[in-house]
Amino acid sequence: MTFKIKEITTRKEMKRFSRFPLKLYKNHPQYVPTLVSDEIKSIMDSPSMKYCSRKIWIACDDKNRIAGRIVGIINPRANEIYGYKRVRFGWFDVIEDFEVAQALIRTVAEWGASLGMTEIHGPLGFNTWNKQGLVIEGFENLPQFNCLYNYPYYPVFLERLGFSKEVDWIQYIMTATQPVPDKIERINEAILKRYNLHVLKWKKPGDFKPYLDDFFDMYNKSFMTVQNFIPLTKEEINESTRFYMKLINPDLSFFIIDGNNKVVAFSISFPSLSRALQKARGYLFPFGWFHILKALIFYKDIDLMMNGAHPDWKGKGLSSIYHYHTNKTAIRKKLRWAVTNPQLETNHAIDVWKEYNTRLHTRRRCYIRNINF
Repeated sequence: MTFKIKEITTRKEMKRFSRFPLKLYKNHPQYVPTLVSDEIKSIMDSPSMKYCSRKIWIACDDKNRIAGRIVGIINPRANEIYGYKRVRFGWFDVIEDFEVAQALIRTVAEWGASLGMTEIHGPLGFNTWNKQGLVIEGFENLPQFNCLYNYPYYPVFLERLGFSKEVDWIQYIMTATQPVPDKIERINEAILKRYNLHVLKWKKPGDFKPYLDDFFDMYNKSFMTVQNFIPLTKEEINESTRFYMKLINPDLSFFIIDGNNKVVAFSISFPSLSRALQKARGYLFPFGWFHILKALIFYKDIDLMMNGAHPDWKGKGLSSIYHYHTNKTAIRKKLRWAVTNPQLETNHAIDVWKEYNTRLHTRRRCYIRNINF
């Protein structure tokens, strides 16, 4: 196939870029589309652009039809923190044509090499709040709304290009109404009493606002041991708050507070939005907003989005407390399924799921290779 690589620089061109996956995965039962407007904003107006560099490309055939897309990112904060010189690739989608995939990846690699980078890895975004990791197992499962989906030929193409595994993320699925042993409740009460802790009672996002700065400070500290994690800047925190605070649900999110009124641990879950976003087909209007709003109010499945504890409080059993409360909510609401957010397979926090009756939902992989093809 004859094609050419074209750099994208305008918002008008970005609409074509963001609509491409809607055509590539049209009517695919597992693909969950991102809202086109959200994706354009996340790439063009990301607060991470205050310190990152990025380039956007598409591959077009001789009839000017898009055959693939990719974003190249250089995150100097990540390179400094971890002591490497890497260019990232993300928002990578391609038809089943190896030469197109090769050209897109090489375009990113050549750009990175021109700026002194020595390795290329991905798929990654600007930071860990963007979608990351190719699906390599679990193609038959519906992904969470904040996760990537891809055809099975994607990892085949990358491995053919000489990429190898950097890290894997694991997701599990479980019935949401698994019984909670009585002893767990007694243990949790003892932990709360021993350390003078309590679970925050709140009913609306405004009730949690006084804790936001403290929460994100703790979040940045608690995830520093996670590979490729980059602490969020103030601007990134503001953007994350703007997007996620409208989704947060007091029945599904729990914050453990110490005697100094500081957040020391947390667990945040969302109603599953995947089916709603499929019905929205990439757009809020005319009816996408209705499907999303309905999913936020009437839900049977949940996504266990994130959890963590301040480094000073790790190993003290606090995870048992927020898992217990999430479990009790699921039982009370008679929910069906809970899917865990991607966690690095090397993260010991993933061991908590061994206490539950789970099965593998999805395995995702970040690939890496030297930059010289």
